[in-house]
Amino acid sequence: MFKSYVAVLAVTAAFAPAVCAATEADKRLDAAADLLTDMMQAKDKGIPQELLNRSQCVILVPGLKKAALGFGGKFGRGFAMCRHASGSGWSAPAAIRVEGGSVGFQIGISEQDVLLLVTNESGMKRLLADKFTVGAEATAAAGPVGRDASAQTDAVMRAEMLSYSRSRGLFAGVSLQGATMRPDADANEELYGKKLENKEILTGDIQAPAGAAKLETLLNRNSSRKSK
Repeated sequence: MFKSYVAVLAVTAAFAPAVCAATEADKRLDAAADLLTDMMQAKDKGIPQELLNRSQCVILVPGLKKAALGFGGKFGRGFAMCRHASGSGWSAPAAIRVEGGSVGFQIGISEQDVLLLVTNESGMKRLLADKFTVGAEATAAAGPVGRDASAQTDAVMRAEMLSYSRSRGLFAGVSLQGATMRPDADANEELYGKKLENKEILTGDIQAPAGAAKLETLLNRNSSRKSK
């Protein structure tokens, strides 16, 4: 009896780290869905509908942390989703990491939610690479806010990516110059139960995990087929 009890405890302990990790990934998917919901409900301070409709991919990073004790740095984990080649429907989420630093003396720690719209095919190619740096390999600009804001400014038309942030309930365009984005292989394995490249997930016919249903539904409901 005692030996059986010990055996059960041993098995439970062995699987506990994997269960906790998967739960954390699911929590980030929920947080990403909440971020998108709030962005869409912001009305006059949200993402212009035209830009969301035209976007090739969406990147959501809830809780991007910015810490500065001398030199600044940032770190976050989130997800990217791209439209299917047909233009309708979205891919399963591919996990990403955001890392980067900034120059200059700073003190403090802050956290903000970040959303990026990938506006064209060249921007999508950057996202499918092993990693890229915003502002170096990928041209980026702070996105305009307001549901009916003009999407025809020079900065918007030239940028491969448009970035937005939410801090303390307020939405605004944000610059992520110098931030590096790369696949989060560990999170992908947690979600899909096997090793998958981001390119496979974003361009293939990978079945989305159950935890992504809310996010997938929101994107399909709030973004029409992109213009050709």
